[in-house]
Amino acid sequence: MYELYIIDKQVLGGDTVINIFRVGEKKNIGLLILIIILIEGAGFLSGLLGMSNIRIYENLIKPSFAPPDWIFPIVWAILYFLMAISLYRIILKGKQNNNITKALILFFIQLFLNLIWTTIFFRFNLYGLAFIEILLMLIFILLTTFEFYRHDKIASFLMIPYIAWTSFASVLNFVIWMLNEA
Repeated sequence: MYELYIIDKQVLGGDTVINIFRVGEKKNIGLLILIIILIEGAGFLSGLLGMSNIRIYENLIKPSFAPPDWIFPIVWAILYFLMAISLYRIILKGKQNNNITKALILFFIQLFLNLIWTTIFFRFNLYGLAFIEILLMLIFILLTTFEFYRHDKIASFLMIPYIAWTSFASVLNFVIWMLNEA
């Protein structure tokens, strides 16, 4: 099985290799696969619920910085994968007698908000409400990331691309709302 590593030149003055699938001396590939399937499945469900009418999005007035439509599923698949690894690391921390309840609650709140944003924006075309909702989602992503940092720095760092993309999506949502206001 392929393993991802991060090189940290700051630790102990030399190169330290960190396996992102190992927390301390623990790793559980079965749990990792299950979490990846569940989180990617949540993303797939979000797409099914929200993207039932993709033609509406194609016909919206979009800003020049809007990415091509085909990029969204690729980016989201990567982000859900990173979220899954992050969650996996936090769960392994919980198995080491860390109290991760708050981290899990925050994670699943932001995931729920992620799922309903797609429906609000794409299915119901409520761009203003979607903008407010995505800002709330971004707040919970940040809270989740800060809480993850308390337990596992790598888990929190894995959330940074998600924060960046959701911040970009927030701006895109706002501009689409303004350009398409009736």
